[in-house]
Amino acid sequence: MRYSRQANHGKASPDDNKLARSSALGLSASKRRRASNDDALEDALHEYYQQWHGVPYRYGGRDQNGIDCSSFVRQTLGTIESLDLPRTTSEQAVRGEPVDRSELSPGDLVFFKTGRSGRHVGVYVGNGRFMHASSSKGVTISRLDNIYWRRHYWQSRRVTSAPR
Repeated sequence: MRYSRQANHGKASPDDNKLARSSALGLSASKRRRASNDDALEDALHEYYQQWHGVPYRYGGRDQNGIDCSSFVRQTLGTIESLDLPRTTSEQAVRGEPVDRSELSPGDLVFFKTGRSGRHVGVYVGNGRFMHASSSKGVTISRLDNIYWRRHYWQSRRVTSAPR
């Protein structure tokens, strides 16, 4: 199932209770729709993660025998949002639009500089966490405020459709 970050065009939300709560908090209709879409996307990302949790890291890997970070991100957003991302981290790092770290939404890409030329990518899943293929832990969820990831954070990007 594809979870869009776009408005749901008047259709009923999958979770009207969350929308009602956000309405009571004074959020605009467009922000309520985005929050509802983010909740659905966050749920989909966690479901997808359960299928991949613990799969070992393998440079150049593309399946459950071993996968690298950019392939994991490519497959995740290809499956969940029908996005066709490039294969490498460096190509993914120039796709979409930059997004401030304080404005991250589920499905955004988070990038790290892990060495002189080393780059790493993951998918933001909400609540300050991202899922990725870690070279030491395999597919896992980590916190952006972890001392290692905080120190190596580079940029975030939002990719909502294929480039024209």
